[in-house]
Amino acid sequence: MRLLVDELTEEIRIDSYLAEYMQSFSRSKIQNEIKKGAVLVNSKQIKPSYTLKDGDVIDIIPSDFSTKIEPENIPLNIVWEDENMLVVNKPSGMLTHPTTTEVTGTLVNSLLYKYGDNLSDINGDFRRGIIHRLDRNTSGLLMIAKNNKTHEFLVEKMKAGLTEKKYLAVVKGIIEQDTFTINKPIGRNPAQPHKMAVVSGGKESLSEVSVLKRFKTATLVEIKLITGRTHQIRVHMASIGHPVYNDTLYGFGKMKIKTEEQVLEAYKLKFPRPFIEETISLEIPKDEKFERVLGFLSAEN
Repeated sequence: MRLLVDELTEEIRIDSYLAEYMQSFSRSKIQNEIKKGAVLVNSKQIKPSYTLKDGDVIDIIPSDFSTKIEPENIPLNIVWEDENMLVVNKPSGMLTHPTTTEVTGTLVNSLLYKYGDNLSDINGDFRRGIIHRLDRNTSGLLMIAKNNKTHEFLVEKMKAGLTEKKYLAVVKGIIEQDTFTINKPIGRNPAQPHKMAVVSGGKESLSEVSVLKRFKTATLVEIKLITGRTHQIRVHMASIGHPVYNDTLYGFGKMKIKTEEQVLEAYKLKFPRPFIEETISLEIPKDEKFERVLGFLSAEN
């Protein structure tokens, strides 16, 4: 089994991480397996105290010391597809891929049911086909790679800035500026490791914000991501005093209409089609959560 470390996992001891990940094994059992060489990081043997870093690749060798991700017949909303990739509209409430505590009901479980082994495996079995991701309660467009060659192509284009991702968000309060850029570094919150934060020495993070409509107590904005850090939009908007509507992790205060967490949607996506000189541009309508909140805010004005 292979696991890829990201920004939410880094800076955690590997024995602690695996103890949470594989709850059927005790921490002492995991430490013994690590000492025996059954767990490798970047193809090298490590100690149980090793601190994980973003981009580390964890390989767990014995088959009896792993967790299998099962295919599940969960409907997929496919927006666009060809022989190399597809784009899905992930609903709010669904995890993009399994985590340390949840291995069912995710987008990956659904993809495995429909496509089986016809998905990229560069990022391991837990992230089959996954190139980028959305938070559980953020809905919208996600690219999925059917093979490793396509996966590498799309990652390269994203790093080169040749893909474009735009989000809609309802944020608390009235934003006076029509357009502006947030340039603040993001890293793990030192006081609350399960959260991200604007921190000195964090990774460069850029978000371009455009106001679409102002309401009495909130603002509808479009946000273009220049970088793609974990929780970037939510952290950036909270940092300027305009958290995403109903974001209980980074927000503050009570909202008048409740939803299942943040009102945020990845609604526009532009990318070069793999191995063909064509640019694909996609846009989806606002989901039910958005329409409900916007209807409430319009009536409040």
